[in-house]
Amino acid sequence: MSSGRIILAIDPGNIHSGYCVIDYDTYKPLEIGKIDNEDLRINVLGDDRHEVVIEMIASYGMAVGQTVFDTCVWVGRYYEKARYYNCNPQLMYRKDVKMNLCGQTRAKDSNIRQALVDRFSYDRHAAKGGKGTKADPGFFFGFKSDIWAAFGVGVTYIDQLKEQQNG
Repeated sequence: MSSGRIILAIDPGNIHSGYCVIDYDTYKPLEIGKIDNEDLRINVLGDDRHEVVIEMIASYGMAVGQTVFDTCVWVGRYYEKARYYNCNPQLMYRKDVKMNLCGQTRAKDSNIRQALVDRFSYDRHAAKGGKGTKADPGFFFGFKSDIWAAFGVGVTYIDQLKEQQNG
């Protein structure tokens, strides 16, 4: 029996953001996309049956450009909008995603992607990066760079919630 719990995971950018709406029980992506920041809907279901997790920017002592600061503004906007809709917003650092999926903070985007394919693409599509084809779509059909990142954030968030429940 499904709990009906939905997670909206966001990989924010300075102009566009990747997002993934994920079923809590099955980890199945229900909706994915990369869209203009102004167009991202936080209130996905029109009620409070879902939660929002947003990838957060972290400082590692290196100089950053204006785009990073612009992205930080969008993180704050998404967070406040999620609070307005009672969506229990949470922030997730990239290092936590790397540790959860790859077991080390030095993992790259390609390592995260492969870990997700290994975990969720058990069928004939695994050799094709889990995507499959238009005629024969796989688990990750339609995924692009920012969507992979958003899904990784959502999976890590769900894993942490389930670990808290069981542990």
